[in-house]
Amino acid sequence: MPKSKHARRVKNEVNAGSMADIAFLLLIFFLVTTTIVEEEGILVKLPPFEIIDTPINVNQNNVFTVKINAANQILAENKIMDIGRLKEATKEFISNPNQLPELAEIPRKALISLQNDRGTDYKTYLMVYNELQAAYRELREAEAQKRHGMSFEFLNNEKKREIRNEIPLVISEAEPTEF
Repeated sequence: MPKSKHARRVKNEVNAGSMADIAFLLLIFFLVTTTIVEEEGILVKLPPFEIIDTPINVNQNNVFTVKINAANQILAENKIMDIGRLKEATKEFISNPNQLPELAEIPRKALISLQNDRGTDYKTYLMVYNELQAAYRELREAEAQKRHGMSFEFLNNEKKREIRNEIPLVISEAEPTEF
């Protein structure tokens, strides 16, 4: 009996056996080549841990207190201050150009005390921290220009160390509280 027209047709089939292998290889390729972005946070070099039996006496005129409350208001020396003014106030405190008795004696003795409320936004904390560090950077830059006539960035390590010893970055962070 002759086969019907339909029976003689060759059925076109796609071999799907290798599809799973291809999908698996693509999955491995993307896993290997994809990088996962991680937040780094703030890079701060902490001093080594040591137990101190006797309290350290610090002249309160050498301490610039900065507090951030839960409403993200900045209190510098117990006065509400705008973030735009914080860097200039910090520079003025550290350098004390007019030799005022309520400001730091010399930049080497200046200490910035930073304390935040537990309800403070992380973004506000970072902005304040960056402004405090920027004040130190600008003071060091001005000192490099005054002493060596060039940017702090381009000084050799010995000259950088000399300026860092004159204007050390000292930011003390107190335990977060609720105020």
